[in-house]
Amino acid sequence: MITSASNPTLKLVRRLLAQKRKREELGLFAVEGDDLVAAAAGAGIEPVELLVAGESVEPALLAALSTLPHPARVVGVYRSEDLPREPRETALALWRVADPGNLGTLLRIADGFGAAIALSPGCADPLGPKALRASVGAIFRVPLVGWGEAPGERVALVAHGAPPLHDVPISGPVTFLLGAEREGLPAELVADSNYLATIPLPGAAESLNVAVAGAIALYERARRESAADSN
Repeated sequence: MITSASNPTLKLVRRLLAQKRKREELGLFAVEGDDLVAAAAGAGIEPVELLVAGESVEPALLAALSTLPHPARVVGVYRSEDLPREPRETALALWRVADPGNLGTLLRIADGFGAAIALSPGCADPLGPKALRASVGAIFRVPLVGWGEAPGERVALVAHGAPPLHDVPISGPVTFLLGAEREGLPAELVADSNYLATIPLPGAAESLNVAVAGAIALYERARRESAADSN
């Protein structure tokens, strides 16, 4: 039972929760809560450390580390290298998506549609506490691939001025490029893409949240695959 706040494991968890630099340096990250720990176990990923309030650590000491409004009963530490990396035929490539909530939601969406995620420099850290919570455990099932490893032809989603998504060919391996909501995609990425596509909006909104756009793109891909299989 850990009974001291100066315990090395508690210090490690505190740093992993607070510092991206430390997560990158050590190749470790920490998750809070039974659901995330259970998601890791379901994916066959074992913790390096597992802290359980009242069993391996005094509850007050674990609560003092928490980034949650209501401290979790369980905190697990995992190796980044144990996360999935295998290629998939569909991916979302995210350009400077800096909001961790959006990033975590996109991980969850990719999980639902069997896609991978590629991240550019400047994206939120997928292993930070907010992104992990928003992913609802998808981080343990969705491959994070390098920007240059994203599969197939690239479809850049832009807010205006491109053919509607439902008219763009997206059979075979494909990667949808999504930019941060304010800046969008840079001109050079758009120019290098195989196709441009817009999600038509009949209402008054000028654009969609990046996570919503990613969900629509993956749904359209899945819809076409289902239609092709039924023919």
